[in-house]
Amino acid sequence: MALLVEWWWIGPAAAGAGTLGWIGVRRARHRALPAGTTTTGDRAARAWASRPMGKAAARRLELDAAQLDLLTARNAVTRGRADVKVADAEVVRAQAERAASRVSGDVVAAARGRLADAQRDLRAATAEVRARRAGVKAAKAMLPAIRSGSAPLPVAHLLAEHDAILARWMAYETDPGLAIDFPAMSDSRSPLLADFLRAHERAQWLRPASVQTRLEPAEFLAYRDAVRRTGQAFDRAERAARRVGEQPSVEGNDAWSRVASDLAETAQRALARSMESMGRAAAGKWNERGAKRAQKAGPDAGATPPRPGPVWPPPARERPQPPAS
Repeated sequence: MALLVEWWWIGPAAAGAGTLGWIGVRRARHRALPAGTTTTGDRAARAWASRPMGKAAARRLELDAAQLDLLTARNAVTRGRADVKVADAEVVRAQAERAASRVSGDVVAAARGRLADAQRDLRAATAEVRARRAGVKAAKAMLPAIRSGSAPLPVAHLLAEHDAILARWMAYETDPGLAIDFPAMSDSRSPLLADFLRAHERAQWLRPASVQTRLEPAEFLAYRDAVRRTGQAFDRAERAARRVGEQPSVEGNDAWSRVASDLAETAQRALARSMESMGRAAAGKWNERGAKRAQKAGPDAGATPPRPGPVWPPPARERPQPPAS
């Protein structure tokens, strides 16, 4: 009995040591796994994620996401109220230290500025809560139509919206007429188009593989926001490109005017040279004919000797003068 009383702690200590040893061996085995090897827990999680989404969950996905969005907005309001209280306390402390001549008036002004910023953020968060409540009501109103099949599933509707944006963008990439009229929509150096391409890349990365892909409400919210940002960025880029394309380019018109003036001057010079060449050829033929006529008539014909040098234009026939009145 005395031996048992003295050595009673051996059993619990051995059990604890065995448990710790088993945990250490398991961690060592997990760390020693080759790259790419998965454990049973990882395989179970992937198998659950690869399962198709149930019909009930797919129908309620938009509503669940809207409720999660509302909860996030309410948390933002709570944080905003706490920030306002902290900023208000900072203003009171700065005023007290100013009264004691410990700080300057700039410190009080800075504290009041932080309070104004916190109050503005709180008002924005409160407005966001009202908007999220409206989103929850809209999702609840759409739920009966989705259940009856008259409205598409939320994921299908979002995928169609994303595809419509991509189709609008590809029209500028594949249509030569649009590419010529609006070159900014094909120029990746344009800042607005670069913003759209970044938003599109984010949305494409969050896009589910199909309508049956299992999505959590947070994942649906992230993809929905990414699609909305992509659409807004594309609208901004398209408006800017069309505004530039519809405005007449003054520099372009001046350039075309200079080109047209140069072409007209070149044409006039070419016409003058051709007329001069034609005149020289005609004068040569006229002189040759005059010389032949003089040779045929003989030296005693009393003909007038031909004039030296080319004569152009030929002398006009003398017309009888009208009788004097």
